[in-house]
Amino acid sequence: MPQSHPDSAPNGILLVDKPDGVTSHDVVARARRALNTRKIGHAGTLDPMATGLLILGVGPATRLLTFIVGLDKTYEATIRLGVSTDTDDADGTEIARPDAAVLAAVTPDAVSAGIAALTGRIEQVPSTVSAIKVGGRRAYDLARAGEQVELKARSVTVSRFAVTRMRTVAEGIDLDVVVDCSSGTYIRALARDLGADLGVGGHLTALRRTRIGPFDVAAAVDIAPDAALAPPAEVAAAVLGALPVTAEEARDLRHGKRLVGAAARLEGLASATPAAIEP
Repeated sequence: MPQSHPDSAPNGILLVDKPDGVTSHDVVARARRALNTRKIGHAGTLDPMATGLLILGVGPATRLLTFIVGLDKTYEATIRLGVSTDTDDADGTEIARPDAAVLAAVTPDAVSAGIAALTGRIEQVPSTVSAIKVGGRRAYDLARAGEQVELKARSVTVSRFAVTRMRTVAEGIDLDVVVDCSSGTYIRALARDLGADLGVGGHLTALRRTRIGPFDVAAAVDIAPDAALAPPAEVAAAVLGALPVTAEEARDLRHGKRLVGAAARLEGLASATPAAIEP
C-alpha cells in the first residue's frame, strides 16, 4: 500500500502520469526538487510528445528499476497514414506524401492485413531518432547532426495491435490503436512500417503509455513532497513474485540455510502471473 514519508528519507516507487511537452528528465528533476533527494531515476524514457506512465525509483528503490524496465507495456496511439516524417512522429519534418489516388485506395481490409503482418514476433528496425547508442553516441544525436544512422533490426513481440477507430482527415487517414508489446518496441516504427507496407507512408501523431507490467497509469499520483510511494517490498513482489515461507523457514534463511523443496516451489512461482502472487 502506498505510504508517505514525512520523517524519513524517501524510498519507494512513484508512478507518474507524464504530460506532453516535457522530457522524462524534466519529470525526474521535478521529483528531485519535490522529494528533496538526488537519488531518483526512471524505468523507460517517454518522448516529449508522449504522455502517460513513467515509473520513478526513489532512494534505495532505484535498484528495482532494473527489473521494471524490461516489462511488457501497453500504449494507446494515433497513426497518421499518408505522411512520412524524418523522425516517424509529428515532431519531425515531412519527407514524403503519396498521390491522393493511392491514399484513397487504402481500405480497412488492407489496414487489417498490414497490422496482422506487424503482430507477433517481428524484426523491427528502431527509429533513427532513438536513444540507442551507435559507436558510443545516441542515435538521435547523430541524426540531428546530419549524420547517416543505420540501426540493426531487433526481435520484438507485439502481442496486440488493434485499431479502435479509423477516420479520414485533411492530411490523410488517422488510426487510433492499442498496442501491447515487449520492452524495446518502438511504436513510431510500427507507424512507419505500417505506412510503408500500405505504400502511403505513416507517422505517429499521439502516444500514451497506459501500462508497464502490473503497473497502470490509473494509479499515478501527483509529484509533491508528500507523494505516496509504493513500498519496495510490495513492488518487488509484484514484479518478481514472492515465495511464502513459514516462521521456521524464515529463521533458517536468516542463518543461511537452504529451503527443503524450494526448487519445485520456485518453478510453480515462475509459472504464476505477478498479479496472482501474494506478497
